[in-house]
Amino acid sequence: MMAEKIADRPLLFALPGNEDFASRLASALEAETGELETRSFPDGETYLRLATSPAGRNVAIVCTLDRPDPKFLPLVFAASAARQVGARRVGLIAPYLCYLRQDKSFQPGEVVSSATFARALSREIDWLATVDPHLHRYGSLDAVYTIPSSVIASAPAIAEWIRHMVERPLLIGPDMESEQWVSIVAKLVDAPYRVLRKERFGDRDVRISLPDMDEWRDRTPVLVDDIVSSAQTMIEAARRLRSIGLPPPVCVAVHALFAEEGFATLRKNAARIATTNTVAHLSNAIDISSSLAAGARSLLHSR
Repeated sequence: MMAEKIADRPLLFALPGNEDFASRLASALEAETGELETRSFPDGETYLRLATSPAGRNVAIVCTLDRPDPKFLPLVFAASAARQVGARRVGLIAPYLCYLRQDKSFQPGEVVSSATFARALSREIDWLATVDPHLHRYGSLDAVYTIPSSVIASAPAIAEWIRHMVERPLLIGPDMESEQWVSIVAKLVDAPYRVLRKERFGDRDVRISLPDMDEWRDRTPVLVDDIVSSAQTMIEAARRLRSIGLPPPVCVAVHALFAEEGFATLRKNAARIATTNTVAHLSNAIDISSSLAAGARSLLHSR
């Protein structure tokens, strides 16, 4: 009887760096956190062992996929080990899902890495749960992934944070792509929003144009975007808002990738920076784990 009860509890394995998030998920899902051992051999190859047996159990590997290349092989090894030992099903909870940027070949010989990565990952796992994937030309994850997936929206959690932390907000999308997020958050907060226009001339060369903002000068500007990587779009938007006399904006993002000096530069131009904890970063202020647990629950418990 005791063995049957244990087998009914999902088992979560956290790859290195994901332990805190996995612990939050385990509490929300009434799941067990398994022990995973991993290290690098002197030649750089990975050793991995599941110290908690997944035999006969539903398993989820927890791994956010920022800076993904060194994480992918340990993820594959963990999924393979779970199958070898007899796990019922093996899923992936990836708070941030990588390799969706390149969704089209613009030059001869250019890889569509989003499709290639999706095929490779779909072969290794039975299901996938993630938060706000950066879908541009794809209508959904089903366009590239061949496994069941659950996509969790961060907008309710972000809206809740803004309601409690910002007085009289004016939500601002730094470019047209961001309108899908900022419009939803604005509706949940019951606040006005505006969308800026962006021209990109390179990875770090961005020009932002503003609409007429005079009627909103009594509001607190809140820049909202999904991914902050180089942060050049948010930095330029913050600078432009300040150049017309608005106060430094509150900057809110879903995924805090923050390459190189982007965070430090943005912090000089922002009143505050707040991100969700899909990617561990000192700007994390919005916990998305309970929402992700709710989205993953049905997949994790399916047989």
